[in-house]
Amino acid sequence: MRKEVKILGIISVVVIIAVIVGASYYRQSSQTERIGTGANSNRTSVPAGELVRPDSPTLGSADAPVTVVEFYDPECEACAAFAPIVKKILKDYEGRIRLVVRYMPLHPNSMKAAMLTEAAGEQGKYWQMQELLFQKQSEWGEKHGPADAASQGQPSINVLFEKYAMELGLDLDKLDAAVKENRFMAKISRDQKDGQNLGVRSTPTFFVNGRKLARLGDQELRALIDEELRR
Repeated sequence: MRKEVKILGIISVVVIIAVIVGASYYRQSSQTERIGTGANSNRTSVPAGELVRPDSPTLGSADAPVTVVEFYDPECEACAAFAPIVKKILKDYEGRIRLVVRYMPLHPNSMKAAMLTEAAGEQGKYWQMQELLFQKQSEWGEKHGPADAASQGQPSINVLFEKYAMELGLDLDKLDAAVKENRFMAKISRDQKDGQNLGVRSTPTFFVNGRKLARLGDQELRALIDEELRR
């Protein structure tokens, strides 16, 4: 009888140790592969190297505890509609979050618009051009023909983009040279490939400290930011 009790005791100890080890492994696994349950079960961690590149445009302190990465398309209506929300969140969480933007061109004129934005960035007007393109999206976003051809008597995309550059006071010769050289094609294509590898299929798509936002929304994004700030 004593022998049986002793054996049961040993078995109990082994089971307890197995549970502890298993729980520890699960916690580690959940932090690197899948975080959250229920409504948050689709928020997954991804390698940071694919999320942020050294030349990715950023807003906010590099020392901020939370990094929000947005894959966006300049021609995407949802991106334009959500942009004011992102600005408000940046203001509300000032000093605590950093925004990093990446390109995911999915529309006919997205690549050209992204190159224009990058060219403006060389002259210190990246964010101004991004905002202006969103504001004027109805003028150029519906023009899905050749970029240098006017459609139905309307200005071509090239003419419109030159107009936007003039509004921002950009050096047109420098901007035109950058665009003609396809200076930013490799960067934009790399962003697109990174996004595809990360499972980005639509825009905007957000990652918060490497955790993918499952459902787009102001409150949903804030909730995920708050979770990371509490860590």
